Amino acid sequence: MQLTYRYLATNKSVLIADLTNNITEYRPVYQRNMTVYRGIDNVLTFEIKNPDQKPVSILNTYTPKFVMFDENNTMIVERDGTIKETSTPNFKGQFTVTVADNDLLSVKEQYCSYNVYLVATSGVQTLTYANSHYGAKGVIKVEGDAFPGPSDTYNIKTFSETGVGTNTYTSETITADPARNGNEALHTAAVYTTGFTGDVIMQGTLDNQISGSTYWGDVATLTLSNPSGPKYINFNGVYNHLRVKYTKQNGTIDKVLVRN
Repeated sequence: MQLTYRYLATNKSVLIADLTNNITEYRPVYQRNMTVYRGIDNVLTFEIKNPDQKPVSILNTYTPKFVMFDENNTMIVERDGTIKETSTPNFKGQFTVTVADNDLLSVKEQYCSYNVYLVATSGVQTLTYANSHYGAKGVIKVEGDAFPGPSDTYNIKTFSETGVGTNTYTSETITADPARNGNEALHTAAVYTTGFTGDVIMQGTLDNQISGSTYWGDVATLTLSNPSGPKYINFNGVYNHLRVKYTKQNGTIDKVLVRN
C-alpha cells in the first residue's frame, strides 16, 4: 500500500501597519506571494504587526478591508475581514478573508494584486504594507489546476434555411468531444429565442468528416411556444459532431449554447 501525505496549512501573510506613528528603520527581509485556487473557497489569514514586528491588537478597534485586483488593475474582490483575535488574547492582530469560488469563476490564471487597510471605529483609515519597501500592494497568484472546472461552452449563432420558404433551418456544426465524454456522455443545450414558436432539434452524426452526404440523426427535440426566457434540453450519446435544426412558425432563434 502506498502512503501519501497531504498537508493542511494556513494561507497566512504578515502585514505592517504603523498605528502609533512609530519611526523605525527595521524592514522585513522577505514577504511571500499568496496563492488562491479556482473551484474552491480560499481562506486567507492576515496578521497585523507594527514596524517593530510586534502583533498589534485590532479587536473592537478596527475593521480590516481587503480588495483584490486582476492584471488589468480591475477590482474583482472587495470584502471585510473577519477578526480572528479574541480577548484572551489569542491570535493577536489576526483576521481572515474568504475569496470564494464564485469570485474567481471567470478569472483566468494570472498574478493579481491586493491591498489591505484598516478602518477605525472613528472612521479613520490606515493603510497596511505588504513588502520590505513599504509597498502597499501584495501579490496573489490565481491557479486553476487544482479543480479544472467545466468544459468550454459552444455558442451557435449561424443558421441557414434548408430551402426557400421552408422555415426549416440548420446551424453550423460543432464537435461533440467524443474522446472526452465516454459512453454515457451528457450534453446540455440552452436555447435563447425571441417570440419563437416551433421545434428545436439537436442532431448528431458519427461521421468523422462533414460533407454534403453526411447523415444527421435527430437525438433530442424541444417544442417551444413563445417562451419568456431561455430553455434547455439534455441528451446523452457519443457523437463526433452536433448541430441544431429548427422549424419555426414565428420568431427567431438568437443563439444556442452547447456544453458537452
